[in-house]
Amino acid sequence: MKVLLSAWLVVLFTLSPLSTSFAANADKLEGIDITVNVNQADPDEIAALLSGIGIEKAKSIVEYRDKHGEFKTIDDLTHVKGVGPATVEKNRSRILL
Repeated sequence: MKVLLSAWLVVLFTLSPLSTSFAANADKLEGIDITVNVNQADPDEIAALLSGIGIEKAKSIVEYRDKHGEFKTIDDLTHVKGVGPATVEKNRSRILL
């Protein structure tokens, strides 16, 4: 009986609007024009708005900026450890200086 109940709950959750809204939220940033000024933003903003940048990389971006000054070009972000050309290209349209 417990197995049947568990299976039923899994099916209900899988088909519920709540579960599909999580997947929809993950894709929302792709269709919206979002920009972040990496010379002014804090780590939380950078991590939230740039694809492939978590909080630790965002902290590294801010630390690099504080140590070396503002980024002059978007490609300067590749000087930050863990931020490669592919990440910069993926986010190029979102990055402001």
